[in-house]
Amino acid sequence: MNTTEHSRINWFTEEESRGISLPGKFTFPFYYEPHPLARLAAQGLQQYLDTQSDFDHEFGFNGDNGQLAIGKMFGVLVVQSADGRVGSLWGVSGKLANSNDHPRFVPPVFDMLTRDSFFLVEQENISAVNEELERALANEEIPRLQKEVASLKAQAAEEKIVYRQQMKANRDQRRLRREEQKLILSAADYAAFDAEMVRQSHYDQYVQKQLAEAWDARIAEVQAQLQPLEGRVEALRTERRERSGALQQRLFNEYSFLNIAGESRSVGSIFADTAFGRPPAGAGECATPKLLQYAFLHGLRPLAMAEFWWGAAPRSEVRQHGHFYPACAGKCKPILAHMLHGIPVDENPMLEPTSEEARLRIVYEDEHLLVVNKPAGLRSVPGVAIEDSVFSRLRDTRTDFEPLMIHRLDMGTSGLLVVAKSAKIHKHIQQQFLRRSLSKRYTALLSKDIPGEEGEIDLPLAADPYNRPAQMVCYETGKPSLTRWKVVSRENGITRIHFWPLTGRTHQLRMHAAHTLGLNAPILGDDIYGIAAERLYLHAAALSFTHPVSRQVLSFEVVEDF
Repeated sequence: MNTTEHSRINWFTEEESRGISLPGKFTFPFYYEPHPLARLAAQGLQQYLDTQSDFDHEFGFNGDNGQLAIGKMFGVLVVQSADGRVGSLWGVSGKLANSNDHPRFVPPVFDMLTRDSFFLVEQENISAVNEELERALANEEIPRLQKEVASLKAQAAEEKIVYRQQMKANRDQRRLRREEQKLILSAADYAAFDAEMVRQSHYDQYVQKQLAEAWDARIAEVQAQLQPLEGRVEALRTERRERSGALQQRLFNEYSFLNIAGESRSVGSIFADTAFGRPPAGAGECATPKLLQYAFLHGLRPLAMAEFWWGAAPRSEVRQHGHFYPACAGKCKPILAHMLHGIPVDENPMLEPTSEEARLRIVYEDEHLLVVNKPAGLRSVPGVAIEDSVFSRLRDTRTDFEPLMIHRLDMGTSGLLVVAKSAKIHKHIQQQFLRRSLSKRYTALLSKDIPGEEGEIDLPLAADPYNRPAQMVCYETGKPSLTRWKVVSRENGITRIHFWPLTGRTHQLRMHAAHTLGLNAPILGDDIYGIAAERLYLHAAALSFTHPVSRQVLSFEVVEDF
């Protein structure tokens, strides 16, 4: 590719693009097979990354860079100029080598790092507030006075308890004396005696009040010294919070995105009606929004996009060096919905109805339940846009019962699935799933020849809030997930493996296969954690559970067809 001077566009030569037709529609960003022109553009960018000396970024290829290693998501956008020339733009998610200024890449939608920008100026102001807050918190008088106040309050509480106990003893003694004197005194003398008892009671209450006021005065004296110090700390915290909030809001307003019609919307307004309510951190910093923004600003027509990962994988996510990935749903989907408005986009292939040839086979059935062999590509339950599923097929073809789904398999996973015919049976078998008292075995084909013959994988998994339905490894909020595995065979760089999931987390087997802390070998055809193919090569092959009525152990096995 040739790069014209003073331009970020990499024009395709006639020889490079010969025989490649232009795409009829723009790429669906969240599930795609890269167009040949996008692949060609990505190859050019990858060749540049392999040989460039324009910047120094530690991608972690040496494998021992720890916190310094930062793999990056890069993107390419195939564009067409007004005069019909076709080329590509390069973009990167976030900063590269701690800078937004790279002549070969499109700039950010808004560059916060520009000298004297309001962002840097206000960041300096916030830093000054932070420094003053740190000095205020370092004042040793604050903890000393706080400790003294706490000590005085403890002493006051203890002394008040002691005096209340004394008051109770005095009250009990007066009650006994009243009972005694009432028997021996005349009415007039008893009235005088009772008045003395009342006076003593009032005196006890007076002493209690004086005691409380004395302690309150002592505590207030120390608090008067503490209050201005704590007030200063709270004022600085409030100022920092308000400055940060105002800066964030101004950033939301500055981040404005165009579409092909020239309509501009701020990131704040784009996310206002989403589940987030406000833009998540990093919204607008991903490669594809940057690329589209540059194209719209310079009168270029977007034709196709692709994003790929370059460098070491992060500890939390599954990322393979050089592999293509969809745009992130949480941060990019609302933005791209606006930016691609008015541009014909490929249909979401995930919404295509399942072929009727994908037959649902019943493996076992009695009056209480049935076991089916779900084909790959068929949903377990209906989706938002696709009704076809195991549930809907059973519901529409069987009139003798209402199917109750006990568990689910991913759309791409084939194999054994149990369906109950009544709520009682559903509850009983579901409890077996929850207690992990049943046995499940899966077969998968892994994309690599893995080391070792068998073992266990234990990784805490959590949903990736910005990229659903993908999961991530998180040692803070993740739920435990444990899988036992054993190699069956190896052939031509592919490993056939058996998995026994000992917990039941979403995408557990797919994550345990693909993640670098697992087997580091995505399942063949995994369109989320690996490379899409004609199917996901994961099959629920064997299942055993106790029949809720007969109490017999039922065991089923359906050999995979791959």
